[in-house]
Amino acid sequence: MRLAMYVLALVAAAVVMTSLAAESAQARPPYNKEFQAKYLKKDSKDPAEMALAAAIEKVKCNVCHKGNNKKMRNDYGMALSKLLTKADAMNVEKIKESLDKVAEEHSKPDDDKSPTFGQLLKEGKLPGGEPEEATASAGQ
Repeated sequence: MRLAMYVLALVAAAVVMTSLAAESAQARPPYNKEFQAKYLKKDSKDPAEMALAAAIEKVKCNVCHKGNNKKMRNDYGMALSKLLTKADAMNVEKIKESLDKVAEEHSKPDDDKSPTFGQLLKEGKLPGGEPEEATASAGQ
């Protein structure tokens, strides 16, 4: 009886820890879904759209984030985070509006001559630049 209670307690603890880990690792899938609906054109023959599709597939969440820590955002993710909150995760219209607004912003906040996020996307480039891991390993 005592062993059964011990096993039950371990299983319960494992379930709680797993659910907490899954929740904290979630990078708001509705944002990603709407971003991909707007910009990911897998079947396109346009070279820029093909390049962007390949880049998005490769970096996944790092379109907006840096490295493995989903709390860290690149410039594109920072710009979106100024318009969207956790409460907006299910507000598809606000997500779409925010994507449109951010597309008009300069990719380098302090440089008015930098291309907009939208221009980068049209050129087939990731709006937040290459992920840090990829650029770090490319230099080695």
